[in-house]
Amino acid sequence: MAEAVRVKNIGLRGVTVADTKISFIDGDQGILIYRGYRIEELAERSTYMETAYLLLNGVLPSQPQLETFTRQVKAAREIPKFLTESFKLWPREASPMDVLQASVPILALDDPDLPAETREAVLRKAIRLIARFPAAVAAWHRIRRGLEPLPPDDRLSHAANFLWQLNGTLPDEEMARDLDVCLVLHADHTFNASTFACREITSTRAHMYAAVAGGVGALSGSLHGGANAQVLKMLRGLENEKDLAGWVRKQLDQGQRIMGMGHAVYKTADPRGKFLKEIGSRLGRKFGQEKWPRLSSELEKTAVQEFERRGQAMIKPNVDFFSAPVYHLMGFPGDLMTPVFAVARIAGWCAHIIEEAFAEAQEKPALYRPKAEYVGHYCGLTGCSYEPLEMRQ
Repeated sequence: MAEAVRVKNIGLRGVTVADTKISFIDGDQGILIYRGYRIEELAERSTYMETAYLLLNGVLPSQPQLETFTRQVKAAREIPKFLTESFKLWPREASPMDVLQASVPILALDDPDLPAETREAVLRKAIRLIARFPAAVAAWHRIRRGLEPLPPDDRLSHAANFLWQLNGTLPDEEMARDLDVCLVLHADHTFNASTFACREITSTRAHMYAAVAGGVGALSGSLHGGANAQVLKMLRGLENEKDLAGWVRKQLDQGQRIMGMGHAVYKTADPRGKFLKEIGSRLGRKFGQEKWPRLSSELEKTAVQEFERRGQAMIKPNVDFFSAPVYHLMGFPGDLMTPVFAVARIAGWCAHIIEEAFAEAQEKPALYRPKAEYVGHYCGLTGCSYEPLEMRQ
């Protein structure tokens, strides 16, 4: 085996750790591809069910295949009663992301395929997770507000049913389609932090639910999926700001972040952003809340100009910058925005888990095991002299 490349203290950025057939990013050109298809075409022409099938199976489905897959997802929407009953015992102020992460191993207990590790069994697990993630998020949101969870409505699409189980009202077709597009846009993004967490856990031969629980935990961080809630908090704080340019300069002069600006991979515009901007503008007009997309656009323009003035032209808005106002206008509270991200990303996580679990032996070592360089206290290879407790100062 070739000697490992010596790379440290860069968070593995730019380091290729494995092959994948699932998605591709060209950060310089602003290109995102799922299984060979540009994200622009999928957002405009596909659905989340079709995209999830594509990610899991590697090809777009035929009409009968899509109907079967959709039927399988709908049949798996019901979450076990013991999960919803346990929700009623949990603190109402608990973070929805913590609740979702805690729900994953509980859902594992209800999966008849849990011990099976054939490709067919793992695909069935993926279908159950895709179906039950929105149901778990919706059930918790209702229970924490003192309401009973709602049963799924099999007449509704994946996105529409999520909105129904969350709010108890049937969404209009335009809203459901907008959310479906958002789910497509967030379904996968190569080896981001949460996906890599899923793959690393899978490499230990842990089951799919263990890997997904790790992915949820990674996504909850404010530098990953949690950034959208931070963007909304920032926008609310700027609602009455008269001098956006001055605020941006002050933030940067003080070494503070502008939430939603900058990306680990993209050095130009995020290709998902234009769709979210269009949805946000349309929703703003629809609900008479144009101030949010307008404020977001003004902040984007002002921040980009300031970064360019400082010689940092590669810093552009990321997907969280645009998704925050969209989800706010859809009625999602700030702490549900990252769970909605997870509802979309579960398809990508499962696809990567399957790819990792069934990778050919010659493609990569079975277990991820990076090296670390020890820079702590050192007394030579013989080790430090151990002093009895009573002699230590």
